[in-house]
Amino acid sequence: MGARKRNAAAERKETMSKIAIARLNDCPTSPRKMRLVADTIRGKEVVEAINILRFGEKEPTVRLEKLLRSAIANWEAKNEGVRPEDAGLYVSEIKVDGGRMLKRIQPAPQGRAHRIRKRSNHVTIIVDSTKK
Repeated sequence: MGARKRNAAAERKETMSKIAIARLNDCPTSPRKMRLVADTIRGKEVVEAINILRFGEKEPTVRLEKLLRSAIANWEAKNEGVRPEDAGLYVSEIKVDGGRMLKRIQPAPQGRAHRIRKRSNHVTIIVDSTKK
């Protein structure tokens, strides 16, 4: 391995030690509804984001809170001996992508049928300890 490649790998390893990633795949909520909740916690401190999700009234808040707690646990596993409150964790990135779509048929008048698309989504949360 060359010096440039080794230096790039060391730099990448150092940046990955500061962040933690958690993913939720095939969540049975439409991406549009999930993005409404995800936009409220993007860039917030972790404690503030958990409070927003815990007292939110929308249905996806329960799933996002659990996913955020998973990301925090992943960060704690990488950084043993450091408390998340002291590190200043925040939600650096949250992405909601469309997942698979279940296609169903709804009977309609006069022998016709309407297509029902039951959407799902994939959510990725990245928790970071240093503000950019």
